[in-house]
Amino acid sequence: MSSLSAASREALKKVSTATLTTVLFKRGFRNVFIQGVFPLNPKARMVGEAYTLRYIPAREDLDQLGAFEGRGHAQREAIEACPPGQVLMMDARRDASAATGGDILMTRLMVRGVAGVVTDGGLRDSPTIEKLPWPSYCGARSAPLNLVRHHAVESQVPIGCGGVPVYPGDVVVGDAEGVVVIPAQIADQVAEEAAAQTLFEDWVEERVKEGRSIFGLYPPNAETKAEFEAFKKAKK
Repeated sequence: MSSLSAASREALKKVSTATLTTVLFKRGFRNVFIQGVFPLNPKARMVGEAYTLRYIPAREDLDQLGAFEGRGHAQREAIEACPPGQVLMMDARRDASAATGGDILMTRLMVRGVAGVVTDGGLRDSPTIEKLPWPSYCGARSAPLNLVRHHAVESQVPIGCGGVPVYPGDVVVGDAEGVVVIPAQIADQVAEEAAAQTLFEDWVEERVKEGRSIFGLYPPNAETKAEFEAFKKAKK
């Protein structure tokens, strides 16, 4: 069951990760933007709850090609278990020297309706993945298969992705700049505040284009706040 309201989900699709980091900063959260990952398809927006997968370093006796056969491999199980509308979040210890997935697995996630994928490890077959109409974020384009460096161990546990704590069910938002993680319990409030801040900042940008100084405008003084409120009323 989704923890995010439909209205909040739609609002988060329209706000930037930059705005979200400011809204979260005002609430005391500083470490929410996943550093060191980039979008393979910058045009694709992403919103969904986190479904987590954790890797540890590979070990030669366990991580052979036969590990993928049959059922039970934690990575393959996560690909089939991540619910539609959620984001598969992978903790690869910021080691992008090998892939944590490739084009076949990413296509499977897309077809199943998963909202996107984020890994601080690598993705292989990236020239194919970047053509998918679907959000994917990774630490590097990396051809070596995951067994070279990574051993998938468990899903739906707290992880660190790019140095950011991610708990199952946290709300993940991605745009062309990167990925923000919002604690689940405040996601609806953050979405509402971010939508309001976006409206204000869009209005400010128009005033700056007209030649206005930022002093008294951004941040706004009492006169600017009154002017903006009048603008909102006129729009209704």
